[in-house]
Amino acid sequence: MLVRLFVLPLVAAVGLVLGGSAANSADAATACAGRPAKTVGFKTGELRVYKNRSYACAVAVAKKPGPRRTMSVRIQARGGSPVVDSGSYTRQAGPVTVHALNRCVRASATISGRSGSTDWILC
Repeated sequence: MLVRLFVLPLVAAVGLVLGGSAANSADAATACAGRPAKTVGFKTGELRVYKNRSYACAVAVAKKPGPRRTMSVRIQARGGSPVVDSGSYTRQAGPVTVHALNRCVRASATISGRSGSTDWILC
Protein backbone atom coordinates (compact mmCIF):
# COMPACT_ATOMS: atom_id res chain seq x y z
CA MET A 1 0.00 0.00 0.00
CA LEU A 2 2.83 2.37 0.88
CA VAL A 3 4.44 1.66 -2.49
CA ARG A 4 1.27 2.68 -4.33
CA LEU A 5 1.01 5.98 -2.45
CA PHE A 6 4.59 7.18 -2.90
CA VAL A 7 6.56 5.25 -5.48
CA LEU A 8 4.04 5.11 -8.32
CA PRO A 9 3.35 8.88 -8.36
CA LEU A 10 7.10 9.50 -8.24
CA VAL A 11 7.72 7.20 -11.23
CA ALA A 12 4.90 8.92 -13.14
CA ALA A 13 6.35 12.37 -12.41
CA VAL A 14 9.81 11.32 -13.61
CA GLY A 15 8.23 9.96 -16.81
CA LEU A 16 6.47 13.28 -17.44
CA VAL A 17 9.66 15.25 -16.91
CA LEU A 18 11.68 13.03 -19.23
CA GLY A 19 8.90 12.98 -21.83
CA GLY A 20 8.73 16.78 -21.76
CA SER A 21 12.43 17.19 -22.42
CA ALA A 22 12.27 14.70 -25.28
CA ALA A 23 9.47 16.71 -26.87
CA ASN A 24 11.54 19.88 -26.62
CA SER A 25 14.54 18.25 -28.28
CA ALA A 26 12.30 17.04 -31.11
CA ASP A 27 11.14 20.62 -31.69
CA ALA A 28 14.74 21.79 -31.73
CA ALA A 29 15.59 19.18 -34.36
CA THR A 30 13.21 20.82 -36.83
CA ALA A 31 15.11 24.13 -36.71
CA CYS A 32 18.23 25.10 -38.63
CA ALA A 33 21.73 24.42 -37.41
CA GLY A 34 24.23 27.25 -37.03
CA ARG A 35 24.09 30.76 -35.67
CA PRO A 36 21.21 33.16 -36.37
CA ALA A 37 22.27 35.46 -39.21
CA LYS A 38 19.12 37.44 -40.03
CA THR A 39 15.51 37.66 -38.89
CA VAL A 40 12.86 39.43 -40.94
CA GLY A 41 9.50 39.98 -39.27
CA PHE A 42 6.27 40.50 -41.16
CA LYS A 43 2.60 40.61 -40.21
CA THR A 44 1.93 36.87 -40.02
CA GLY A 45 5.35 35.53 -39.03
CA GLU A 46 9.13 35.60 -39.28
CA LEU A 47 11.75 34.54 -41.77
CA ARG A 48 14.80 33.23 -39.91
CA VAL A 49 18.12 32.69 -41.66
CA TYR A 50 20.97 30.73 -40.04
CA LYS A 51 24.58 30.25 -41.11
CA ASN A 52 27.28 27.79 -40.22
CA ARG A 53 30.66 27.43 -41.89
CA SER A 54 29.48 25.92 -45.17
CA TYR A 55 25.70 26.15 -45.23
CA ALA A 56 22.87 28.65 -44.93
CA CYS A 57 19.43 27.60 -43.78
CA ALA A 58 16.03 29.32 -43.66
CA VAL A 59 12.73 28.66 -41.92
CA ALA A 60 9.40 30.52 -41.90
CA VAL A 61 7.70 30.56 -38.49
CA ALA A 62 4.11 31.65 -37.91
CA LYS A 63 3.46 34.28 -35.23
CA LYS A 64 0.39 32.39 -34.05
CA PRO A 65 0.48 28.63 -34.65
CA GLY A 66 -2.97 27.23 -35.28
CA PRO A 67 -4.99 25.85 -38.15
CA ARG A 68 -3.30 24.78 -41.37
CA ARG A 69 -2.53 27.59 -43.79
CA THR A 70 -0.38 28.14 -46.84
CA MET A 71 3.29 28.69 -46.02
CA SER A 72 6.48 28.70 -48.02
CA VAL A 73 10.15 29.40 -47.47
CA ARG A 74 12.84 29.79 -50.12
CA ILE A 75 16.62 30.20 -49.97
CA GLN A 76 19.07 30.62 -52.83
CA ALA A 77 22.84 30.86 -52.96
CA ARG A 78 24.18 33.25 -55.59
CA GLY A 79 24.75 31.30 -58.79
CA GLY A 80 22.67 28.35 -57.60
CA SER A 81 19.09 27.17 -57.82
CA PRO A 82 16.61 28.08 -55.09
CA VAL A 83 15.49 25.49 -52.55
CA VAL A 84 11.81 25.78 -51.62
CA ASP A 85 9.48 24.23 -49.09
CA SER A 86 5.82 25.09 -49.52
CA GLY A 87 2.57 23.57 -48.40
CA SER A 88 -0.14 23.75 -45.78
CA TYR A 89 1.39 23.91 -42.30
CA THR A 90 0.32 24.86 -38.77
CA ARG A 91 3.57 26.29 -37.37
CA GLN A 92 6.49 26.50 -39.79
CA ALA A 93 7.73 25.88 -43.31
CA GLY A 94 11.23 24.56 -43.72
CA PRO A 95 14.01 24.23 -42.88
CA VAL A 96 15.62 24.56 -46.30
CA THR A 97 19.40 24.50 -46.68
CA VAL A 98 21.89 25.49 -49.39
CA HIS A 99 25.65 25.19 -49.66
CA ALA A 100 26.90 28.74 -49.15
CA LEU A 101 30.65 28.60 -48.56
CA ASN A 102 31.94 32.00 -49.75
CA ARG A 103 28.61 32.77 -51.45
CA CYS A 104 25.88 35.31 -50.81
CA VAL A 105 22.35 34.05 -50.17
CA ARG A 106 18.88 35.49 -50.31
CA ALA A 107 15.75 34.15 -48.68
CA SER A 108 12.03 34.79 -48.60
CA ALA A 109 9.00 33.48 -46.74
CA THR A 110 5.24 33.70 -47.19
CA ILE A 111 2.57 32.88 -44.62
CA SER A 112 -1.11 33.38 -45.43
CA GLY A 113 -0.35 35.75 -48.29
CA ARG A 114 2.00 38.02 -46.28
CA SER A 115 5.71 37.84 -46.96
CA GLY A 116 9.17 38.95 -45.94
CA SER A 117 12.49 38.67 -47.72
CA THR A 118 16.16 39.54 -47.55
CA ASP A 119 18.41 41.07 -50.14
CA TRP A 120 21.72 39.30 -50.82
CA ILE A 121 23.26 38.68 -47.37
CA LEU A 122 26.20 36.80 -45.83
CA CYS A 123 28.52 38.06 -48.58
